[in-house]
Amino acid sequence: MRMANLLILRARIVLPITAPPVENGAVLIFNGRIAVVGAWNDLPAELKSAAGAQIVDLGDAILLPGLVNAHCHLDYTGMAGLWPPPKKFIDWIPRMLATKAEWSYSDYARSWISGAKMLLHSGTTTVADIEAAPELLPEVWDSTPLRVISFLEMTGVRSKREPAEILHDAIEKLESIPHPRCATALSPHAPYSTSPALLRLCARAARDKKLPIAVHVAESEQEFEMFAHARGEMFDWLKRNGRDNSDCGLGSPLRHLDRAGLVRENLLAIHANYLDDADFALLTGRGVSIVHCPRSHAWFRHREFPLEKLLDARINVCLGTDSLATVAKTDKHGLELNMFQEMQTLARSRPTLSPATILKMATANGARALGLHGKIGELSENAFADLIAIPYAGNTSNAEAAVVNFSGPLRASMIGGHWFVGGEVTSL
Repeated sequence: MRMANLLILRARIVLPITAPPVENGAVLIFNGRIAVVGAWNDLPAELKSAAGAQIVDLGDAILLPGLVNAHCHLDYTGMAGLWPPPKKFIDWIPRMLATKAEWSYSDYARSWISGAKMLLHSGTTTVADIEAAPELLPEVWDSTPLRVISFLEMTGVRSKREPAEILHDAIEKLESIPHPRCATALSPHAPYSTSPALLRLCARAARDKKLPIAVHVAESEQEFEMFAHARGEMFDWLKRNGRDNSDCGLGSPLRHLDRAGLVRENLLAIHANYLDDADFALLTGRGVSIVHCPRSHAWFRHREFPLEKLLDARINVCLGTDSLATVAKTDKHGLELNMFQEMQTLARSRPTLSPATILKMATANGARALGLHGKIGELSENAFADLIAIPYAGNTSNAEAAVVNFSGPLRASMIGGHWFVGGEVTSL
């Protein structure tokens, strides 16, 4: 081990997420990865005094893994505050489509870059982003140090192109832009906006290429009514717009995805607000991850998210920000993509949920959903050195709660062993 490549971080509390908090902790980083996590006093003296090794003392701070945002629409950031919450989900879709039709490449690019900056400065180090404008890639990746998994969005209801052609274009884009830090994946938008044929093709391609796949599913009551009962406002609206609704009336939206072969361990089921008992039975043991976006959920006034039933069934639940188009401004916070605010919104809606559980949903659970378990979302040997630090001088027993309730500037942020936020650290 060349000492010139060695960095040791010390903090009042080190919070690994997948292991208990460490008082007076230390994290040893070598070549952008974590080599050791433990107590400062347990580190060998020869490492602390080695020539060329850098030691940074973060002082009264909690050092933890960077947050993992498991669902975002960065290119919609500029739509913040455009609309009040709709009475029904179906009322919102035409507004969004009309705005998207008016936007230029520059609008999307500015919006994407602005959103990425918000995430970086509020503690996120990895984001799973839905790309409605894939032409932005790969240039926007190079505008941010974030790890970005870009899910290429596909729809097909009003498209005259065949499903195989839609998927071919997405795969061609996916394979044409290799990147050392960022990656691509697939996202057939939702059951109501894509054909069964496209869903089946995407499921097969994701399995063959070992890719995660993200689908907005069971987001609204209108979507559930459309698929379960072949009726309702969404059913009628989409039929008027040319959708072949013969796939409706056969069960819930989730079971619709299952018939396409999508309900597997690589699926990120986005939102999943409206599930029935058969859905919970279907999800159990499948390895599916559910992504909950608390502020967006509140903005739409959906029914209570079935978190307890999902957790009881041992289903992996993680957190995302969704887009700022569906976030309400509050007196306390401006409109910002911010995973701390998502955790706080969840905590207010679930006062009995432990801070440790909420924090895991914003870190390790997101890593698992993205197929990056052991690499991000935790401080452990061989994980990427993606870390954040927040100021804290309290007791170790309250550390998780302090993180969940944190607001304000980060003490520091690091991705791949490189600092990107924070100038208050002291090198020893």
